[in-house]
Amino acid sequence: MTKKIFILLFLAGCFTTFAQSKIDGDWKGTAESPNGVFELAYTFKVEGDKLTGALKTEFGDTPIENGKVDGKKFSYTLSFNGDMVINVTGELVSDDEISTKTDMGETKLNRVKS
Repeated sequence: MTKKIFILLFLAGCFTTFAQSKIDGDWKGTAESPNGVFELAYTFKVEGDKLTGALKTEFGDTPIENGKVDGKKFSYTLSFNGDMVINVTGELVSDDEISTKTDMGETKLNRVKS
């Protein structure tokens, strides 16, 4: 009986690993601002239909808030200095490319290969 439980738990763990979202991981891109081009680095983590993670820039880390995933599409907000909120929508274009949109424009992100 114990052997059967072990096998079932092992298989459940394998299926959970394989079911991991393709959005998960580290992504990089660039964005233009009035002060010039700056690099963006995201870490995305998907659990069910919830998206968490952070945006990392030369100015520091900003956590992803209100993140939601629906298939290849997702959305989240970024809060800066407590008074500026940016709404972001995105889509997984391919296994190695994400497109995000805000009121300020569109950004292409590429998967960081380990």
